[in-house]
Amino acid sequence: MSQSKKVKLPPVADAVSEASGYSSSRREALKTLGRVTAAVAASTTLPRFSIAGAQASSRYAKYKGSTVVISLPAHPHFDAATKVFSQFTRETGIKVETDRIDTSRMKDKQLLELGKAKGDYDVVTFIATWKGEYVKKKLIEEMQPYLSNAALADPDYALADVVPAYLQNIGLVGGKKGYLPGPGAKLYGLPSGAETSIMAYRKDILADLKLKPPASYAELEAMLPIIQDKGKIGALTSRGKSGHEAMHGFLLHLNPMGGEVLDDNWKPAFQEAPGVKALEFMQKVVDTGPKGIPSFGFGEMSNAFLQGEAAIYIDSISIFGPVADESKSRIKGKVGYALHPKAERYSSQTGGFGLAIPANSANKEAAFLFIQWLTSKAQDLTIARLGGNAMRTSTISSPALRALFPQYATLKEQIKYANPDWRPIIPEWDTLDVQIIGVAVNDGLTGKAAAAALQSAVAPTTELMQRAGYYK
Repeated sequence: MSQSKKVKLPPVADAVSEASGYSSSRREALKTLGRVTAAVAASTTLPRFSIAGAQASSRYAKYKGSTVVISLPAHPHFDAATKVFSQFTRETGIKVETDRIDTSRMKDKQLLELGKAKGDYDVVTFIATWKGEYVKKKLIEEMQPYLSNAALADPDYALADVVPAYLQNIGLVGGKKGYLPGPGAKLYGLPSGAETSIMAYRKDILADLKLKPPASYAELEAMLPIIQDKGKIGALTSRGKSGHEAMHGFLLHLNPMGGEVLDDNWKPAFQEAPGVKALEFMQKVVDTGPKGIPSFGFGEMSNAFLQGEAAIYIDSISIFGPVADESKSRIKGKVGYALHPKAERYSSQTGGFGLAIPANSANKEAAFLFIQWLTSKAQDLTIARLGGNAMRTSTISSPALRALFPQYATLKEQIKYANPDWRPIIPEWDTLDVQIIGVAVNDGLTGKAAAAALQSAVAPTTELMQRAGYYK
């Protein structure tokens, strides 16, 4: 890597002491999170040059003719993002090759490649929950040296413009809890395909039934049987397949209901009253929703809404593009958007995907240039216009984008409640998510009482956390 001036991230944990959770005021916490991200961004202030065009040309010249290989998922955001890859090649002379596979198989293949002395990938698209494991195993590069390298860094990149909760949730490792701002926090990835949750609903069906979009879980729960009975359609679609999918659906309701997966001492908390309430709510969703929810993954869940089999959707903003795509949707023009309903509090998902540079890549600098370009202001707006997920505040606030997708007005409000501590982002998460709690949640959707289903996951969770050294 070219010689660079390194800028050390400041110790930001003191400023964020209570901001990552919901200990006092949610709005105050969000303000603090914003200040913390601004501090992180300030620590990576990029050098400015008087001749921007010449600098950009110089930045890419050394790497013209090289090729970067990116591992990415089959996902609506990347349906949009891949459409601009050829533009990157035209502008820079750097070619892009893709290895696009199903998300469920992507991590296994990445671990295989990243574990080699020299792997095939120069860029990996990772799910936020993988970041701790990848860093612990020293598989991906820290981003700071690249962002501080005057020969590579775009002076107009504007890291502070990235949605704070996305940057923290996807990019930071170290700090508070090991994955939030604080002493030792370092940036290892940049969001691309980041997401929060939002509610989409059939305007025509709710209007026919004289129902308003539910603002609270109480209102939502009350209308589920009404929609099923009088609307002759499934009410709320949901993920439910055993493992990650069921766990994701559970988390969508656990957080607003005031629950958490693990407490501050890493002890199981998902089985407490808010968790039981969340799973009992999911049981009602199964009873009143489209048929097959206990076997639904993301694709089946979203497709039920897109094909007119469900009246309400509460999940990722990645639904934006498909709803407007007539090749995927039967409900174009019939959908409205509203905030993820409130229970004990407003809280919405943070997660989705980020981009990182493998430690064993032979083209690290070209890989950084590609990541930087793809997540720049200009490309973020372009990808959002194509139906991808916006990751920048400026994009979400864009009048031009809002004219095309009015739902961005709702997203601008929703993003205030995006919770970067939506679930513990620790190396053990995949086991908890896929093999333990996600299985218990599915048990609750297929006949087992909610309290008993969740309680069955307490002992194996405790044992896993004990083995991993979380209890002193």
